Amino acid sequence: MIKNLEDLKRVYDAHKELVEFREGRIQCTDKKEILVCGGTGCISSKSLLLVETLNQWIEKHGLSDRVSAHITGCFGFCEKGPIIKVFPDDIFYVKVKPEDAQEIVERHMIKGEIVERLLYKLPDTDISIQLQEEIPFYKKQMRIALRNCGMMNPEVIEEYIVNGGYRSLAKCLLELSRDEVIEIIKDSGLRGRGGGGFSTGMKWMFTQKSESDKKYVICNADEGDPGAFMDRSILEGDPHSVIEGMAICAYAVGSDQGYVYERAEYPLAIKRLSIAVQQAREEGLLGKNILGSNFSFDIELVFGAGAFVCGEETALIASIEGKRGEPVPKPPFPAESGLYGKPTVINNVETLANIPYIIEKGAEWFSQIGTEKSKGTKVFALAGKVNNIGLVEVPMGITLREILYDIGGGISNHRKFKAVQTGGPSGGLITEKDLDTEIDYDSLMARGSMMGSGGMIVMDEDNCMVDIAKFYLEFILEESCGKCTPCRIGNKRLYEILCKIADGKGETQDLHTLEQLALTIQDTSLCALGQTAPNPVLSTLKNFREEYEAHIYEKRCPAGVCSGLLQYDILDNCIGCTKCARICPVHCISGKVREKHEIDHEKCIKCGTCLNGCPVDAIIKH
Repeated sequence: MIKNLEDLKRVYDAHKELVEFREGRIQCTDKKEILVCGGTGCISSKSLLLVETLNQWIEKHGLSDRVSAHITGCFGFCEKGPIIKVFPDDIFYVKVKPEDAQEIVERHMIKGEIVERLLYKLPDTDISIQLQEEIPFYKKQMRIALRNCGMMNPEVIEEYIVNGGYRSLAKCLLELSRDEVIEIIKDSGLRGRGGGGFSTGMKWMFTQKSESDKKYVICNADEGDPGAFMDRSILEGDPHSVIEGMAICAYAVGSDQGYVYERAEYPLAIKRLSIAVQQAREEGLLGKNILGSNFSFDIELVFGAGAFVCGEETALIASIEGKRGEPVPKPPFPAESGLYGKPTVINNVETLANIPYIIEKGAEWFSQIGTEKSKGTKVFALAGKVNNIGLVEVPMGITLREILYDIGGGISNHRKFKAVQTGGPSGGLITEKDLDTEIDYDSLMARGSMMGSGGMIVMDEDNCMVDIAKFYLEFILEESCGKCTPCRIGNKRLYEILCKIADGKGETQDLHTLEQLALTIQDTSLCALGQTAPNPVLSTLKNFREEYEAHIYEKRCPAGVCSGLLQYDILDNCIGCTKCARICPVHCISGKVREKHEIDHEKCIKCGTCLNGCPVDAIIKH
């Protein structure tokens, strides 16, 4: 039980050798530690079996007293998972399989030999890199919110404490007044990382100044953007940073009760956060009179059923209260009247994970990172048609070009870059002409997109922009609560027009209708979900109008994606092997052996099975 600052220091002193060992400050040539990525992505690639197999070989060779293997959080480089890191050697292995465990133990742990074939290799070269920080993917990153992910076991509270955990909370409780804490957060320039980018310190100040007998702190962990996994990875790899951030917030605004609203589809994040909350309670870092002060605070976990609209703060509050997750008009804002009508602060996972480090390092330190109006770093989930898929944390002000090419390794399969969607379904497209745009809240807004929670979907020349707009509208239709007519009916009409265009039935007036209807929905919808729902339509129309025109006037999909505008034909070099006829699911191909075959276009469902199966490339799609 940690009852006071001295107890916290005692835990730190008891385990500080662990940090010194990992940093190489303790010279111990015969002791090794193997950290294995335990994020969702790597677990799906058998990283837990890898840990188990490593420990079996460690035990078999009698090394258990000096070699250990256990999980850690996400290293971010998901494209190369499962990843392991060996301390104190600082060796970084990628794409490690359970069957590699024996070689790692017998060569690296026993003989001290590096397993070269498991090192990261620069693309199109034979150059291997041993150290994580020298890999191009990491060179331009600056990890603050992700500082502990990949550096500690997230299920062991002592490892968080020895990495500086809960010292910021102790500093607030024992050295700083509530007003001083809020001033630090305001001066740091930290803005909400969940979408809107509102000043975190101002939000706390408004809640603190609201008169009430009860106040609440809510962590919004309802991460619902397609392709986004930033908050999930923080909760899986460093859950205590979020707990500490919530506790600091609660102290500053005068709250004694917090809630984490978490997606039920994140079972691993739920498991690790639940373990962390229980550990914090057992150690006295949650509950009554924390660290011997008169401050009391506890956290309850609430699980969302996967409704995207519940990421909006008033809908989230309604869901916690047991009501249907629907937004309500503002004002009043939650800082004045939120959960159960009481003043409430709502911050997302990434925002809260920054708080302890800002308190520790100071507002001036944080404010020197980033741009004038967008301070600090931002975590992005880099996905889509890019070589290095993964989680990246970069200083605000870095350019899109640097993220996509220096960190992301360029476009996959040597295809041509087309656009990147930032901000999820609520965002917009950034095209090649704006690749040198600095990434911050205002720059993205000026280009018709937004920061959002941090999803970044990369597209290449094979993506159809009409199809992309249709995909996001379909998502919005599925996730809309249906409370207001513009969102419920207007977006349905937008989707129907997009389907009509994609099927080759578009008409000249459809482009004008799309634009006018999208602008009306933006102006009249109740909440931010409806107001931003037309953004993908407006963004694709603005940047790729010629693709819409090709669909409507030429009845052609330039990217060859929209099945309603495709046709498959068999060329004269067909050898009559009959394979296409045999694999066609609707039996629309006919012809004799060793003679050219024919496709019945009336029956063809344009699935592409014949194209992919033809051994002599005698089938074309056009």
